[in-house]
Amino acid sequence: MAGGGGGGTGTGGRKYSCKTATETLEWIHGIIGFLARYRFFLDAHVVNFFKDRLWEAVDGEWMDCLRKEPVEKLLQIPSGVVQDHWPASLKDYVLTVRSLSLPRDQADIQEAFPGVRVAELNNVISQGMNRKKKHEIEVLAAVIGSIARRVGSNTVIDVGSGQGYLAQVLSFEQDLSVIAIDASSHHGSITDARAKRIEKYYAAKLCNSRLQNKGFSRPRTVTCQVLSPAMLKHVGSSLVQVDDLDKPIIIRGQADRKSVEETHGSKSLSSLKDNAKSSLVLAGLHACGDLSVTMLRTFMECDEVKAVISVGCCYNLLSEDDTMEADNQFGFPVSNGAKSASFKLGKNARDLACQSPDRWRTLGEAAGLHNFELHSFRASFQMVLFRYYPEITFKNPSIGRQGKAMRRQHNRRILELDADSADSAESFSQKNFPWFAVDANLTY
Repeated sequence: MAGGGGGGTGTGGRKYSCKTATETLEWIHGIIGFLARYRFFLDAHVVNFFKDRLWEAVDGEWMDCLRKEPVEKLLQIPSGVVQDHWPASLKDYVLTVRSLSLPRDQADIQEAFPGVRVAELNNVISQGMNRKKKHEIEVLAAVIGSIARRVGSNTVIDVGSGQGYLAQVLSFEQDLSVIAIDASSHHGSITDARAKRIEKYYAAKLCNSRLQNKGFSRPRTVTCQVLSPAMLKHVGSSLVQVDDLDKPIIIRGQADRKSVEETHGSKSLSSLKDNAKSSLVLAGLHACGDLSVTMLRTFMECDEVKAVISVGCCYNLLSEDDTMEADNQFGFPVSNGAKSASFKLGKNARDLACQSPDRWRTLGEAAGLHNFELHSFRASFQMVLFRYYPEITFKNPSIGRQGKAMRRQHNRRILELDADSADSAESFSQKNFPWFAVDANLTY
């Protein structure tokens, strides 16, 4: 069960803190001790609550109480809100969850980064971004630019760069040298094509303002699967000193210096010295799964990396060691303190941990009922498959949402259009994809 807030009091008036390593470890053990009693919930997919009748394992007094509650009250439970008339044991459960949950308070950007200036992006460089993405990139680009200047670095490695939105803003708006790394070669091609169109706009803008001497460069794109800090270090330290990277680089297999030379040409890299040191900043917006962990480890292990700014996502995709011996290359757990607790989450528990209490709290009655219906329909469909088509269930079919993939396909088509036809692209969107503005994600 996810919860909002943090540092509150739970059973016995306990208040947890992360001020010291000892207090943090105490908090971790508090969480582990609490979760151990509800392991049967953690190990089950949320749909199995219906399919396997898991409500029968819930305290009967709790069920009698919750059945009478309106939907808007149920939606507040993940945020740690209790009602006075609830059984004492249910209130204690919810309040304990709230006290054990890590803080989710939004930081004040001016307090965290004094003097940082967040500028609104123009229509050319923000083409293809929805309102949420545009806001994220405006803020994160300003923070990255501020930190890069503070540590004296002019080079940023955008890890998991996707279609290059952040990389292009850092290049054209923050005047930084950017290497955009992504595992998808298609994303690299989109990044390059989009950057060329944006470059024309900025070149014309400089010409009109008579600032031709002011230079800027397009992001340099690299297609590579970053699987370890060593790989990220080799790619970054090798390519940052190469000037002629106009063509996208695709690195297959282990990304060491040899593979970079073989891919791009050893002549370009022949002048590099083994002891050459670069000043790098690692950045990632929605760095998926283990990628955020790899960035943190690279920062700890590599002197060249002076700062890391990462907004992680898809924590349910973190890898987890299934053996008795912890491997520090696995994504979870990260710290030695958490490893020493020998606690395993598992995929379903990680999926559950990614639920957002704020999202549930703001759904409202109609949207909340709709979300519950989606879960129940999915569970019913899975039960039909299991009973009448068991051979299909053994093949582990993908059951569920397609809206996100459809929106990505639509965005891809829009990005491939010429920048000059932005208006016609929007009308094309409204005509052919009227569902595009609807959030088709299901909350699992």
